[in-house]
Amino acid sequence: MIGRLRGTIIEKQPPKVLIEVGGVGYEVFMPMTCFYELPDNGQEVIVLTHFAVREDAQILYGFNQEQERELFRELIKVNGVGPKLALAILSGMSAQQFISAVEQGEIKTLVKLPGVGTKTAERLIVEMKDRLKRFAEQLSPISTVIEASSVKKSSNQIESEAVSALIALGYKPQEASRIINKVILPDMDCETLIREALKSAL
Repeated sequence: MIGRLRGTIIEKQPPKVLIEVGGVGYEVFMPMTCFYELPDNGQEVIVLTHFAVREDAQILYGFNQEQERELFRELIKVNGVGPKLALAILSGMSAQQFISAVEQGEIKTLVKLPGVGTKTAERLIVEMKDRLKRFAEQLSPISTVIEASSVKKSSNQIESEAVSALIALGYKPQEASRIINKVILPDMDCETLIREALKSAL
């Protein structure tokens, strides 16, 4: 079990980051709410991880806080919610927003997340309401300060990367393009564009 990585960021391609530890590069998938807080390429980072093993893949999921990882682990215990859907849920809204939506029984808010239908939203509320009480006070506010990228990318590259990130989080290609085109502004960096796209989808 790989529970923690401390190394250098080699590449960031939302929602995936490549971290080099002792000469070995680890691909880590992170909720966008965690991804936003990563430093620039070449900087050191410490990431808490959850190691998921499937028949066809072994995947690392990364988090900045222990409470975020615990919430992820509680999510994947819900019937019908796997790691990929849990990643999408925690990318589409902050942990605090998710807890609030569950506590208030806001099915309409939850079904706006990719891959979450009415039945899944109802299961999330029923199964997680009691379990989430301990998280509400523990989680510190998620910072949305974004580091400026040291490499200037073209607007087409930024748009393409943002669309790819939304597809990786469960949006259909056409829907991802529509959401990105709706919020994109001149001089937006990729992470800001993804953040605004996810906010607009809710």
